[in-house]
Amino acid sequence: MKRHSANPIITRSDIPNIPPDLIDVTSVFNPGAIQVNGETILILRVQNRGRETSFVVARSSDGILFQCAKKAVTLHGIESVNETIYHCYDARITRLDDTFYVMFAMDMDHGCSLGLAKTADFDHFEFLGIASTGDIRNGVIFPEKFDGKYLRLDRPNDLQLDGGPTSGTVICLSESDDLLHWQRTAHIMQGRFHYWDELIGPGAVPIKTRHGWLCLYHGVATHFGSANIYQAGVFLLDLHDPSKLLGRSRFNILEPRELYELAGQVPNVVFPSGAVVQSVDADGFATDDSEVYVYYGAADTCVGLAVTTVRMLVEATI
Repeated sequence: MKRHSANPIITRSDIPNIPPDLIDVTSVFNPGAIQVNGETILILRVQNRGRETSFVVARSSDGILFQCAKKAVTLHGIESVNETIYHCYDARITRLDDTFYVMFAMDMDHGCSLGLAKTADFDHFEFLGIASTGDIRNGVIFPEKFDGKYLRLDRPNDLQLDGGPTSGTVICLSESDDLLHWQRTAHIMQGRFHYWDELIGPGAVPIKTRHGWLCLYHGVATHFGSANIYQAGVFLLDLHDPSKLLGRSRFNILEPRELYELAGQVPNVVFPSGAVVQSVDADGFATDDSEVYVYYGAADTCVGLAVTTVRMLVEATI
């Protein structure tokens, strides 16, 4: 992938002051992304100086220059949750028919849960409920149903890092009848100990291609004494049975190299969380020559854009 020359495309200075919570914010990163009628829409993770998180919507006609909303997202109905929610963050956006579903992480007393909201216009958001049990993160819903079932990729947090949060080494496939109650059906792939992707988690919403479902993911190298290194990779799932792994990149496809990726709240991070395909065919498949705009969090501080093609991503999985 090639970094866009305008990087970082969104920084803290692009977030307007939104009293009372978002004043002179600290950082903006890990956006969910989708294209609607030619407009690229991001849901940004914005962190204030109290290290509290909010979602802010940003829009662009070209996928590069974004205008951030002058209000934070309100998740109507989330007050019905009878537990303390400390942070909501890392949104992924999936379109199913005419509804946009937003799955996101929620830090709670027991660990991390997955929350679900929906919107029709990215102005009003309705919170639908908690869509997980146990400690889990990186929930990414497929953009179509399979035999009447919803599918998602997710990552159970079953590993306690020394002096840090829980994490995970497995990307899983889960299914649901209603988007709220999920059953794990398969382990897709495992982290590779000693290499670039020891810890792993799903990234952007899967891209439908003639070759299969193209999926970005993040991998973390933990075996360096100075810091963990977050990188991006890609894998390919069977078009009709996404529990089958067809291929996986041996090498990372993006790693921290630029100063804005190397230095920040969390050094050495590129975190792919949104992808927009620029061209699809009449049947809804991403074309091989289509550009793919990958939006990523850089050092948990700003937003970067990397550009590639469907063909190049598929070839990386071989």
